[in-house]
Amino acid sequence: MVSVVQNVAIDCADAYGLARFWSEVTGRPHHPTDRPGDPEAQVMLAEGPILHFNQVPEPKTVKNRLHLCLRPETSREEEVERLLGIGATLVADRRNPDGSGWAVLADPEGNEFCVLRSESDRAAAGAAGS
Repeated sequence: MVSVVQNVAIDCADAYGLARFWSEVTGRPHHPTDRPGDPEAQVMLAEGPILHFNQVPEPKTVKNRLHLCLRPETSREEEVERLLGIGATLVADRRNPDGSGWAVLADPEGNEFCVLRSESDRAAAGAAGS
């Protein structure tokens, strides 16, 4: 017997607002019954667990112990720019001159996440080394 991960819970001050941000990040809809001011909201991912946003009274104060890593369909650089345009902020740039590495961003409430190289970025780096 095993357990199945149902959702990834993210504490926040504005559940609906943060769900809308992550809905735009992932291109997936938030739950159809979610409304502004709701204390809980969800983003329905195509595969894997649901992103569940839970309103809590206390603000985020320290670095996340758990975070999401995103592998974009476009290039990493294009995705970082897109995410910055919809409200993310750059926390740390771990990208290397050879194309490896990642960018650490934060959502509008300060929750960190990483943007990795896309499959096409990885393939181009492999071809360049050949």
